[in-house]
Amino acid sequence: MRILLDENLDWRLGRELPGHEVCSVPLIGWAGTKNGALIDRASRQFDVLITMDNAMAHDRRRLLEGLPLAVVALRAPSNRLADTRHLMPKLLALLPTLTAGTFSVLG
Repeated sequence: MRILLDENLDWRLGRELPGHEVCSVPLIGWAGTKNGALIDRASRQFDVLITMDNAMAHDRRRLLEGLPLAVVALRAPSNRLADTRHLMPKLLALLPTLTAGTFSVLG
């Protein structure tokens, strides 16, 4: 699966997702891209976007409608690697069940 980590997540989380192609928004030069544009771009190259952006949850229907992308919002005390790393086994279990155009919360 092709996974994109939003800029609010540590790129090193990708190491916790073996068997998947994982990129990070800042590392591919998309830092600062607004949510709508980010989802549009991501939907052309990725299967899943992982974020901690609460604003995306409020706009999820408008942002995802008709796009071949699933979004997963992580809920943790902070976006620090130490706080998000423990969610990766749950994410690995969730990934095969995701379908395009869906928004999931994982915490």
